Amino acid sequence: MTTFHALYQSKLDAGEIRPDPAQTAVIPLFDRIGEELRATPVKRGLFRKAQPQRVKGLYLWGGVGRGKSMLMDLFVESLGDIPCRRVHFHAFMQEIHAKMHVARQKNTADALAPVAREVAQSVRLLAFDEMQITDITDAMIVGRLFEALFEAGVTVVTTSNRVPDDLYKDGLNRQLFLPFIELIKQQLEVWEMVSPTDYRQDRLTGSQVYFTPIDGAARAQIQAIWEDLSGGGSADPLQLEVKGRLVELPAFRNGVARARFFDLCGKMLGPGDYLAIAAEVKVLILEDIPSLGRENFNEVKRFVTLIDALYEARVRVICSAASEPEFLYREGEGVFEFERTASRLREMQDKDWGQDA
Repeated sequence: MTTFHALYQSKLDAGEIRPDPAQTAVIPLFDRIGEELRATPVKRGLFRKAQPQRVKGLYLWGGVGRGKSMLMDLFVESLGDIPCRRVHFHAFMQEIHAKMHVARQKNTADALAPVAREVAQSVRLLAFDEMQITDITDAMIVGRLFEALFEAGVTVVTTSNRVPDDLYKDGLNRQLFLPFIELIKQQLEVWEMVSPTDYRQDRLTGSQVYFTPIDGAARAQIQAIWEDLSGGGSADPLQLEVKGRLVELPAFRNGVARARFFDLCGKMLGPGDYLAIAAEVKVLILEDIPSLGRENFNEVKRFVTLIDALYEARVRVICSAASEPEFLYREGEGVFEFERTASRLREMQDKDWGQDA
């Protein structure tokens, strides 16, 4: 079993990461949590089952691309056989809602209680990537859920782009959500990670982000970018609820999403769906953009809307396509309008694009 500090140092020595004072400052926090998690469980009463001592977690927040997710992944790796789970916060809340739905179908009086108990019995630590609350259904249950998890001795480590006080900012009935913010401050050490370096952007600066034609070489380069930006490991689908419908991105990890053209433009999606995607992801890898013609008019309209949403949100886009942007759609209704999309795709290839996001 290794400490977080030792694992981080090994990555430095191997040249896999660069020295960064902002990251180094977080090392004692992770080491403290690791040491306390490894401590011997404390018995609470003669006839009660041994319960692990409560360990204060960590709320690590700061700008995108600062290495928060990488540090959390290293921490989880350093824990060895301690039962833990690393999951994107949005995906976790989707699971909770699904399990509560099953509980309600069984006429369970309090659908949240058995779900929280199941989670608490399965892990010692929950590591969440990108905690943010935008959905009122999440906001209304998250306080009770986390209170139950903390009471059961589950430790939480999470990354976020927002300070706790800005969670669910301007949300409906936010006053009902405020006790959760106070709970976070009590149970987690809040630490702002301040670094001038955006590692995600740095990895792409000066790198090719538009690959054509779609061949083995392009696929290999796309795969290499995905592994680098996502940090490797398995990636779960990301489902976004938009006006009662689910929009799915097939793969999502560390703020990086991966999908094929027809996953996003071959389905009945609209501006609201694409705005939700643009708000959720930091980088989108969009593969297999085909040559388009008259018969693809609906797909073309959706593609134009998608690129507009990503452009306005300053999302970094990496593409593999059948041809250069100007030659993707040469004849059919809306060709003139598509010129703007081609121009934006060109602009988004610039090495400095998105750095002011």
